[in-house]
Amino acid sequence: MSRAALRNVHIYDSRNSEYLGGVRQNGSITQRNFYDMLRILLVVSPPNQDIEVHPRGAETVIPADTAPLPPGHYDISCPQGSFSMTDESLVRRVHSRSSASRNTSFRDAVRARDGLCVLSGTPNGNAIINDWSAFEAAHVFPLERASLWTQCGFSRLVTQTPNTNSMNSVQNGLLLTSSIHCLFDNFLVSVNPYDGYKIITFGDDNFGLDGRTLHQNCRNTTNSENVVDELLFWHYRQCVLANMRGAGEPTFEWDFPPGTDMMKEIREGPAPTERLEIEISSRLQTHV
Repeated sequence: MSRAALRNVHIYDSRNSEYLGGVRQNGSITQRNFYDMLRILLVVSPPNQDIEVHPRGAETVIPADTAPLPPGHYDISCPQGSFSMTDESLVRRVHSRSSASRNTSFRDAVRARDGLCVLSGTPNGNAIINDWSAFEAAHVFPLERASLWTQCGFSRLVTQTPNTNSMNSVQNGLLLTSSIHCLFDNFLVSVNPYDGYKIITFGDDNFGLDGRTLHQNCRNTTNSENVVDELLFWHYRQCVLANMRGAGEPTFEWDFPPGTDMMKEIREGPAPTERLEIEISSRLQTHV
């Protein structure tokens, strides 16, 4: 099913009425946020030219302010230039539960720093008996994309580096409940570190996360183990690409009960070749 089915905001090219994409507004996306999202989604030429957002069929320009973006249909224009849809590839990922749980130093460091789900604020009352069964240490940047991690130079941003793999630094981790971890890995919820660490839900807001603020436990300015802002924004950028462009990216199936022909489901699902490659890479990274 296309992610477009979740949208209540739709955008069009004012020049030819081509459908460009859209987003789900659960209440937290301001008009300024929307313009910033469009700057991720669209390539403007010349780069310093402004884009404008108009209610469909109207000349009124929506201001880039802190007012909530009303659901609806909008035309996009660039009066002093032109724009096109970015061809930047989405960095697809697989659910990281199994790989995270196998790296005990990463898991333990994230638990010790956060102590609760940093998106929902849900505390772990069972931590006193060392029961974390409903909580998981999630990687912000996926382990299976090690070559891209190196290419982007993200290791230089991490100061708390384990002996084995900088991607397993606590600064690349968040403690999440199991359900929210799935949404995070599927690019359906994210944090904008450059807008007060606001949480935005890109699908239906089933868990009441939209508009909340990332918990301070993982971003305390005096803590050298803070999650890295640039990694959070990288994840946020992927969410914009996955959910707003065209029909949106397909979602992967995570649940393979015993006896399921996993390979068959992957081959018959979306992006089968890439999915298989990152599944293999994910499993290899658990041994690094």
